[in-house]
Amino acid sequence: MTKPTSNIIAELRWRKQIFQTTDDANIENWLMEKPRALYAGFDPTADSLHVGHLMALMILRRFQKAGHRPIALVGGATGMIGDPSGKSAERKQLTPETVAHNVECIKKQVGRFLNFGNGPDDAVLVNNYDWLANKTFIEFLRDVGKCFPVNVMLSKDSVKSRLERENGLSYTEFSYMLLQSYDFVHLYREFGCELQVGGSDQWGNITTGIDLARRMEGIQLYGMTAPLLTKSDGQKMGKTESGALWLDAEKCSPYQFYQYWMNVEDSEVVKLLSLMTDLTREEVEEIADTHTAAPEKRFGQRRAAEEITRLVHGDEGLAAAQKATEIFFGAEIRNLKDSQLLSIFKDVPSAEFTRAELEAGIALGDALVKAGLAKTKSDVRRASDQGGLYVNNQRYADFRQPLTIENLASESTIVLRMGKKKYALLIVK
Repeated sequence: MTKPTSNIIAELRWRKQIFQTTDDANIENWLMEKPRALYAGFDPTADSLHVGHLMALMILRRFQKAGHRPIALVGGATGMIGDPSGKSAERKQLTPETVAHNVECIKKQVGRFLNFGNGPDDAVLVNNYDWLANKTFIEFLRDVGKCFPVNVMLSKDSVKSRLERENGLSYTEFSYMLLQSYDFVHLYREFGCELQVGGSDQWGNITTGIDLARRMEGIQLYGMTAPLLTKSDGQKMGKTESGALWLDAEKCSPYQFYQYWMNVEDSEVVKLLSLMTDLTREEVEEIADTHTAAPEKRFGQRRAAEEITRLVHGDEGLAAAQKATEIFFGAEIRNLKDSQLLSIFKDVPSAEFTRAELEAGIALGDALVKAGLAKTKSDVRRASDQGGLYVNNQRYADFRQPLTIENLASESTIVLRMGKKKYALLIVK
């Protein structure tokens, strides 16, 4: 059996990606002895992962690069119950159909970070519904429940904090810990999985799984947690005005995703480059030095945005985000595809015209009013007098000038702009 290709603990330590381990003294040597299988779990509470999941995905990715075998577990069964960790109220229960849909969506996203295949060293993606759904209540209590001391469960922070609240903790949520712990035992039996990783809020669930494996199998398993992804002020990173920063391009466009990282504080740059990219220590330090020399150029933010966007959305998504950035900074818009423009301007108003109308010519002012950029022709006239009318980011001096087929920036779309940031689309149907 080949040995791991690099010291994963040393790498995770310089990246500050370790919060706790169950055996600080020995885990480094243990992982260097031979390739180990490890897993992280993802609850399918939505049809997309979000930025908060990136830490676990990057840890699995780094372990695979170091010669270990990552297992990504999607909780098709536990997702129907909901993890009480870090929650002040019970999660809304999802239907089996919704959970199944979410599982399939998450599988595609995980595949961007890990190499899957049929070899003994390839990553594995599993769904705990496959081994929990057919267990009867009596079987589970007899085989698993008897190994759980209730006093140990009550001592866990995720349980204690909820018991102290007025609404308390339902038996359903209380059982979550048993189900997740049994996942660890099952993965040990099936794949020889010996290590579970997760966020720092999962420490209680991880240690309970280790205890269950010791009682059921007589073996020693290990756990490791990563710090939660937060800003310097302690707030969760990846939260926007509209909610979580999703990894799905339909829920958060590559442009929006890219711009989030472009706008982080200078104090966050080195942390992001270390935690969320594949860049080496030397590359991170070099970028940090360049950024510190001229922070107003936002070189560090740009590199972080490029690397993280490429990981999540691929080269095509990164190119789309960069093109959108150029457009919003005034670059001329031409020779693009409808799909590109609709992605870039997915949230702007639009107006539809027939091809015959466009061939005959549509006055720019009429198009602006119909698209909702201006309420009246008087608004258009004032903007025109101030030099604020644009077609495909080219300034137009006369609001009476007709738009024709020649103005199409893609197969069927013209981009209208009034002022610096007000956009609309003219779409030919």
